[in-house]
Amino acid sequence: MVLITFGIIAIIVLNVMSNVSPNLNKLGRIGYMIGFALIVLGIISSCFVQITAGSVGVQSLFGKIQGKVLTEGLNVVNPIMTVIKFDVKTRNYTMSAIHDEGDQLGDDAIRVLSADGLEVVIDLTVLYRVTSDKAPTILRTIGEDYTQVVVRPIVRTKIRDLAANYDAVALYSNKREEFQQRLFTAVEKEFTKRGFSLEQVLIRNLNLPQSVKAAIESKINAEQESQKMRFILDKERQEADRKRVEAQGISDYQRILTSTLTDKLLQYEKIKAQKELAGSSNAKIIVIDGKNAPMIMTGN
Repeated sequence: MVLITFGIIAIIVLNVMSNVSPNLNKLGRIGYMIGFALIVLGIISSCFVQITAGSVGVQSLFGKIQGKVLTEGLNVVNPIMTVIKFDVKTRNYTMSAIHDEGDQLGDDAIRVLSADGLEVVIDLTVLYRVTSDKAPTILRTIGEDYTQVVVRPIVRTKIRDLAANYDAVALYSNKREEFQQRLFTAVEKEFTKRGFSLEQVLIRNLNLPQSVKAAIESKINAEQESQKMRFILDKERQEADRKRVEAQGISDYQRILTSTLTDKLLQYEKIKAQKELAGSSNAKIIVIDGKNAPMIMTGN
């Protein structure tokens, strides 16, 4: 359209100049040729529209949105058609209490009331994208500022509605994953109706009143100490069982040994011991007073 505009301006300006001065008639004819060439080039260039990767084109003719979507690459269109490019890549919208971290300046965290009446502060990030074939409908019914019109209010409303079903302690501890999944399902349903595809809902941070947080941390510490004590007791029981088994083994050994000892076996073991003592290099005089075989042996 820019070349067409320049072409028309060139024709008008040079035509006026040629009418003012007959000496400029030749310049006027050249101006007609240049202007016509610019108009032709403008029309030809307007017939081709390049759509970059991750985008789609929505066509508008005199304000009326067309249903056909232009995909990435080079597209041939009506030269008088206006093409509005829509980003269909994954986008994130963050609401955070930290300054400049979210899409809104300042503290933009979501403050909700739990089932037990406590205020819970939640930082949240939503990952979503525009569904390509729904881009014309989004432009017609919502407009290009869909983050403020649809994304933000839907997410904040759903998270407040769902949080009212949970106690603050449950949100902070064992129900956090369940809450996040239910929030994803609720937001996804609303997004799909309006032409958006929800990819993920991320609860980045969840803050409770300081008094409640301290009570929860104290409870967690108590549970950890209880688990530690149970571990110690289990270990002591295992050691007691080990000693009991060991004592039983010794008792069994002594009982078996006692039942197998005889006088002849004891006499045999006694003679073996006497021979070992007699052959010892450290033995000098060994006196053995045996009832069955008393003797005196002299060593080296």
